[in-house]
Amino acid sequence: MHGLIESARGGKAVAVVGVDAKSLRRVAQGLGKSAAQWVQTSGFAAEPGKFCLLPDARGHLRAVLTGVARADDVYAFATLPQGLPSGTYRLDDSASSFDPVRAALGWGLGAYRFSRYRKPTREPARLLIDRATSRAVAPLLDAVITVRDLVNMPTQDLGPAELAATVKQLAQAHGGQYREWVGNALLKANFPTIHAVGRAAARAPRLAQLTWGKPGAPHLVLIGKGVCFDTGGLNLKTSDGMRWMKKDMGGAAHAIALAGLIMRVGLPVRLTLLVPAVENAVGGDAYRPGEVIRTRAGLTVEVDNTDAEGRLVLCDALAYGAESKPDLIVDFATLTGAARVALGADLPALFTNRDELAETVLRAGIREQDQMWRLPLWEPYASTLDSRIADTLNSGPSRYGGAITAALYLKRFVPDAIPWLHLDTYAWNDDDRPGRPQGGEAQGLRAVYAMLGERYSR
Repeated sequence: MHGLIESARGGKAVAVVGVDAKSLRRVAQGLGKSAAQWVQTSGFAAEPGKFCLLPDARGHLRAVLTGVARADDVYAFATLPQGLPSGTYRLDDSASSFDPVRAALGWGLGAYRFSRYRKPTREPARLLIDRATSRAVAPLLDAVITVRDLVNMPTQDLGPAELAATVKQLAQAHGGQYREWVGNALLKANFPTIHAVGRAAARAPRLAQLTWGKPGAPHLVLIGKGVCFDTGGLNLKTSDGMRWMKKDMGGAAHAIALAGLIMRVGLPVRLTLLVPAVENAVGGDAYRPGEVIRTRAGLTVEVDNTDAEGRLVLCDALAYGAESKPDLIVDFATLTGAARVALGADLPALFTNRDELAETVLRAGIREQDQMWRLPLWEPYASTLDSRIADTLNSGPSRYGGAITAALYLKRFVPDAIPWLHLDTYAWNDDDRPGRPQGGEAQGLRAVYAMLGERYSR
């Protein structure tokens, strides 16, 4: 695991002591007169994210004091893996108590670097943990890293085929079944909107399906938007808008990682994972504004904007997932810029057709420090998607409430009898912060996993 090592394989480790402004003096004096003097001389004041290296009499590293504002903060120790000298460390809880799993998760998140194309300049500092902590934190940390690695991957190495291959490998690893529909087979199998969005690309569109679990278990359907690159189609994006569109498969990355996590821990569900994987490209066969497509659900959709492609690939997957009348459908998508305008980069927009489901996942998000914010499925806005020639538009002329109208479009493809959760997530960090490096990010993953654990582990 990134930055973590089990005690069975470890040796000596330098103690890391979390302190705040109130406990600093007491802890420093407890380490001896020279240590207390060194802390004062260095100007260390126990600010969160700052640390102080304490040498011994021979000049070797004796201990580390680090500022911790809240002991339950997942990111309390996230500065240290990249900030401390390379070596092995252990957390000392003599000054403040903390959850070892949350602390180890934050350390692992802080140790992460995407290294496929450039070797790291240094190894992160390693944290010594016991076996119980390792077993608890490893599935969560690996799931987050899966999202980050997939989102960070450039499109030339992660097109529709490669994204689908990730689903296939996951099925093979956990004894699941895999199926896919590619190119014109999508039309024969009645997935017309997935085909329409991806038909102009050099690499064929496809729908990847993984199934796993016992037949009698509650049926959970996970769906992830897998637009491996989004030019905007014929409604071409600007250069700034297109720059990071390799991340437009961030929803698929979340769904894939969550499916892997569910199977790894053996959550008692019957799982279906659906990933519509396409490139929204410009070409002679690109779908056009004004075209009318009959969706899998039988509703006709008039294409108002080819850059509103995510809801098109999702609507066929949602309709297909709903056909088996599952206990719950969850979809993840980097769907709208409007959600970012409303909530910023850190908070996914949450939509659901069940109030109790919203309450459960929002509570889980606060508890897991993986928050999101609920936006309403405000039906009066649905009229902005009215078409003169089809059942609906894929986007409307209004610039207001774009995340809501996108969710209302998707809602038409989920029967009211089926509980449904939709996350409009950014899947990206614009800046470097402790434990959250610039690039791909899992947002809402841990909260939804915790909610599923509550729902299905009773």
